[in-house]
Amino acid sequence: MIPRTLVDTATIPGGGKLRLFRRGDDWTILLDDPVIGGDLMNSRQFGSEEALATLTCTGLKPGARVLIGGLGMGFTLRKALALLPARVEVVVAELGPAVIAWARGPLAGLHGDSLDDPRVTVVERDVAEVIAGGPWDAILLDVDNGPDGLVRARNDRLYDEAGLSAARRALRAGGVLAVWSAAPDARFVARLKRAGFAVEEAAVRARGTKGPRHVIWLAR
Repeated sequence: MIPRTLVDTATIPGGGKLRLFRRGDDWTILLDDPVIGGDLMNSRQFGSEEALATLTCTGLKPGARVLIGGLGMGFTLRKALALLPARVEVVVAELGPAVIAWARGPLAGLHGDSLDDPRVTVVERDVAEVIAGGPWDAILLDVDNGPDGLVRARNDRLYDEAGLSAARRALRAGGVLAVWSAAPDARFVARLKRAGFAVEEAAVRARGTKGPRHVIWLAR
């Protein structure tokens, strides 16, 4: 068996650490925490990240403004760019400077040329702050572990009633807020509806037809 090699360690803004591992051609980003630590993402399971982009970006018109919260390993961004027309604006908000650096460094092969696409701007900011820079036609959130976050307590403000109301105000008429989650969450769906959204829920596989089931909510 090929051993897993630690490539880099980074501090999360606000506390905590991330570790980047490589095993052959596979990459893993792990949350270094003795209580809730574990794999946050890996390069073998990206089906639900691509589904987030497919369900949200298919059919968007030229001139659309799209906000992606969380760069990760770049699978959502790459899929979005493949679906979007030439004349759009895509802003990626990523709070972790190391995640951006890894995208230009050891993970460059996963990201391809997406970060150099003229449609794309990457900002090192909390997506909760960037949302206010709307109007947006689509907001895609793949932040932390979904509404039941693991990494930063401050991420909860994206998913509480005030955060959802702020997202709704930042959307153009007919716009969509798309949220990725590791698991279903009936209370979150109720909050979306109280914020004035019409909600669809999709269960998608992490790895094609295999792997764990993740959840994507489309709130319009």
